[in-house]
Amino acid sequence: MTLERMPRSLLHAEGLAVLVGALAVYFDQGYGWLVLVILFLVPDVSMLGYVGGPRLGSLAYDAVHTYVGPVGLGVVGFLAGSDVTMQLALIWLAHIGMDRFLGYGLKYPTGFKDTHLQRV
Repeated sequence: MTLERMPRSLLHAEGLAVLVGALAVYFDQGYGWLVLVILFLVPDVSMLGYVGGPRLGSLAYDAVHTYVGPVGLGVVGFLAGSDVTMQLALIWLAHIGMDRFLGYGLKYPTGFKDTHLQRV
């Protein structure tokens, strides 16, 4: 790995760490496969925002693909002792981690393929 590629490689590794960590906690808590399989790709419904153009699309996509939402939901779930809330937060985190690992980053309003990680 060259120094020029280091930041990008670290962001991919960070995504993998979040994916693996979220799934490890998910299964450690005894949550089942079925809900995970059903809900894992739900955050990608936000891509429908692109029907309204790249500006609206990037806003919708980024709002759902930042770690802020699932971390906040996880904190609420933890404090409330809510398994359902924790389960949803972990699935959401795992999804974002997978996206980052695969190179799908937050979007710029110039187009779906323009991300903070690379041009897809």
